Amino acid sequence: MLETALDAGVSPETLRKIESGRVATPAFPTIAAIADVLGLSLDEVWSEISRAGDRRRSRAVTADHP
Repeated sequence: MLETALDAGVSPETLRKIESGRVATPAFPTIAAIADVLGLSLDEVWSEISRAGDRRRSRAVTADHP
């Protein structure tokens, strides 16, 4: 994690906060830099974010209507 953070130009603490969800909306340049270091396209990142949101919405609907 340390190397990824430093290569992306963010502090390790910032990366930990993003990873744990304590930073709900990280800045776009930060996400772009981290994705670049990890070898991910922004399309891949967006696709994963969208899938995670779909799963959360699906669980919320199921919880509201057992």
